[in-house]
Amino acid sequence: MSDPRPTNPFSSTTVPRAAIDGAATSDDGSQAIRVDAKTQQAFLTQAFVWMFAGLALTAGIAFVVQGNARLLEFAQGNILILFVAQFALVLAISFGIRRMSATTALGAFFVYAASLGLTIGLIVSAYTQASVVSAFLSASAMFGGAAIYGHVTKRSLAKIGSLLVMGLIGLFVALLINAFLRSDVVGWVLSIIGVVVFTGLTAWDVQRIQNGQLAVWTGSTEKAAVLGALFLYLDFINIFLFLLRLFGSRD
Repeated sequence: MSDPRPTNPFSSTTVPRAAIDGAATSDDGSQAIRVDAKTQQAFLTQAFVWMFAGLALTAGIAFVVQGNARLLEFAQGNILILFVAQFALVLAISFGIRRMSATTALGAFFVYAASLGLTIGLIVSAYTQASVVSAFLSASAMFGGAAIYGHVTKRSLAKIGSLLVMGLIGLFVALLINAFLRSDVVGWVLSIIGVVVFTGLTAWDVQRIQNGQLAVWTGSTEKAAVLGALFLYLDFINIFLFLLRLFGSRD
């Protein structure tokens, strides 16, 4: 994963001290890390490389699954096991990354992306191809716009990010409840909220990656790139799925 050349900011297993100028207090009282522009770009580039690789893996497996009756039957018959395993993988990477190597974390990320391909393949098989393409393009536009905003804004998004995390928890609980209620109206409202929450999280995650917060928390630039890729991957996938539910036409 790492490049031994000294020009590569990801060649060290710890945060390069030269890359971080120090800590300053932001307008919301939290500590903001000053990172030079070159290192910011390196953080973002590495995170986006892994993110797009994960998306490509998910898309490839989903494409195979949605056209294969046996794989669709397998995914449908094991959907609960898949959900639990995927949730466990996200928690393991998010909270255990400081205790695992960057290579292990990256491998777990790709296992997660591959398993999600089974789930996505099952979901998109219920929609028309035009709906899937439309949702993907719309999600790409929203994700891209939010990512650009998070990259260029000088405003700290820490307060907004904290609110979005609380909103995410509430959204998750509401989705679980609605799984039993099966209300289309409630599901539609939650989908709108989901799009808003994950679009906002995209901007916040980009800002956290480029200012070095994830690198400081993980203690490694390589691990920070993997964790950042996971967060961005989850943002995009959820925006896509919520948009598909909102505007998708059933096949």
